[in-house]
Amino acid sequence: MAELPADTTNNEGPATGWNGPLPTLEDVFRARSVIRRYLPPTPLLRSEALSERLGFDAMIKCENVQPTGAFKIRGGLYYMSRLDDAARARGVVAASTGNHGQSIAYAAREFRTQATVYVPEGANPLKVAAMRRLGAEVIEFGNDFDDCLEESERHGERTGAVFIHSANEPDLIAGVATHTLEIVEQEPDVEAVFVAIGGGSGLCGAVIAGKGIKPDLEVVGVQAELAPVVRDSWQAKTLLRYDTAPTFAEGVATREAFSLPAAILWDRVDDIMVVSDSDLKRSMLTLLETTRLVAEGAGAAGLAGAYRRREDLKGKKVAVIVSGGNVTLEGLAQAMREERAW
Repeated sequence: MAELPADTTNNEGPATGWNGPLPTLEDVFRARSVIRRYLPPTPLLRSEALSERLGFDAMIKCENVQPTGAFKIRGGLYYMSRLDDAARARGVVAASTGNHGQSIAYAAREFRTQATVYVPEGANPLKVAAMRRLGAEVIEFGNDFDDCLEESERHGERTGAVFIHSANEPDLIAGVATHTLEIVEQEPDVEAVFVAIGGGSGLCGAVIAGKGIKPDLEVVGVQAELAPVVRDSWQAKTLLRYDTAPTFAEGVATREAFSLPAAILWDRVDDIMVVSDSDLKRSMLTLLETTRLVAEGAGAAGLAGAYRRREDLKGKKVAVIVSGGNVTLEGLAQAMREERAW
């Protein structure tokens, strides 16, 4: 476990530090009307083999089959649709380990604007190549996402480009939330949803859409044990920032808790749990073996959490959002060398 700092409380304004509007269920339906012009609903896959192994009715929401391999494309498209012509003319800038950046690059191409994406040095080469194919300028900077976040904000200040935060954007979260809107429409009897956490936009979406339609729906976030800042902030009810987040799963390697997700999650999410890197690798292999689906470490986090809670979930209908299919062959080979399926 990384060494954690003593106290990094945000004491300005409300406890979460967020003073703006919160996305609503109405916003999610509005976002869906835009997103459906560009993307069909993703499958909600039932696997008898996976359900047998877990002991409950497991349904996989296949966000890994999106054009960018992750649900974040939903948020990128809706956010970009809301920009006016003057803003699009200035271009957009974002920080990402890859999946948020791909979503912004994809949406920027659709709406004919220029995207710049800051990624950590040595970022996932598949994600970097995809962003460049989509027309984005990709700049490698710093050691991790949080280094890139600060530099991308400075880029926006220098150039006038619109800075798009990966989590502190109501329109982005409203777009992302359409993944859970589809789940409850595809399976109205779903009883629980498990979602991976990086910055928290996906979990926020599950809370807004899922609980907005089914208040008794259990929504659980799953974070890497080596990058637990969202879970720890939720428990402490104060925003935290850590020095490192050394998980192998770059899609959830976040060192800082953000104010908008905190404002949405702290009083509404049912639970946030952490799983080990070993759990993530085992879940990658279990998905591959039972469903033939490929997921990166972040994409398998929801399944890792559901597996750990399998005794409590016996006999229930459980949806697991698999988002993040951009694993390299080296990453998959590493998981196969080091772990076995559940």
